[in-house]
Amino acid sequence: MLNIAFIAHDRKKEEIVNFVIAYEHVFVPHKLYSTGTTGTRIMEQTNLSIHRFMSGPLGGDQQIGALVAQNEMDLIIFLRDPLMAQPHEPDIIALLRLCDVQGIPVATNVASAELLVKALERGDFAWRELVHKYKPGTAE
Repeated sequence: MLNIAFIAHDRKKEEIVNFVIAYEHVFVPHKLYSTGTTGTRIMEQTNLSIHRFMSGPLGGDQQIGALVAQNEMDLIIFLRDPLMAQPHEPDIIALLRLCDVQGIPVATNVASAELLVKALERGDFAWRELVHKYKPGTAE
């Protein structure tokens, strides 16, 4: 079971909901997280259970970032709106930087999201399970 987060800017929320509906069967066995409104919208349209953090501008991006910093997140699907300025842009940049530091796969558009979810469906994320198994502080 992997930890997967969904984030979407306002004009991308419908797109992420449709994406998750299409791949709901892939997400069922995993632990799912999301920023507030995005998670609510996904849960209204699917049978998925999602742990929701605060809205992105209110700190939800940072809450997900805290899991990334601890290497507790395995995949992030973050549908960004590149044509709209975001008031919390520093939080977004910090989250993406943490993903780079920890080597966490992150998709920022539906094309890259689909490639990562297809890899997840094939079992190509087994390496993340090893990360959890051999995480410092865990008993062997």
